[in-house]
Amino acid sequence: MEFPTIEEFAKDVAEKLEAFPLPEQTELLETVSKAGKLTGNGNGMQYFGAVLLKSALPIDELKDHYSGFSDNGRMSIVEKQNGSQIGLIEHGSLAFETPVEGDGYYIVYSWGSNGGDPLCDLDLRGH
Repeated sequence: MEFPTIEEFAKDVAEKLEAFPLPEQTELLETVSKAGKLTGNGNGMQYFGAVLLKSALPIDELKDHYSGFSDNGRMSIVEKQNGSQIGLIEHGSLAFETPVEGDGYYIVYSWGSNGGDPLCDLDLRGH
């Protein structure tokens, strides 16, 4: 039996965000994901997925649109994106390849889970 890798768990989070219908006047520019010890202290594992949007809509309308979507209790969080670097990652780095310049760029992100296996929340690479 082959088990998914930690990167596959994170990619699944991003792909689910990517699959949500886009609101009007909005285009999907890029999708990213990362797994590992991304935030906080201790020996834990996080699975992060995000999409970069370009939209003419105000952030409140985007938040309303994405508030209707969730997957197993995971929330889709919408924030304005300034620059290509994703500031939510404390350990290491993650950035969009798309140049983010000016207004109208938004990140929609979610923190995923391992599908219920508690051992997958431990980062065996930790100390």
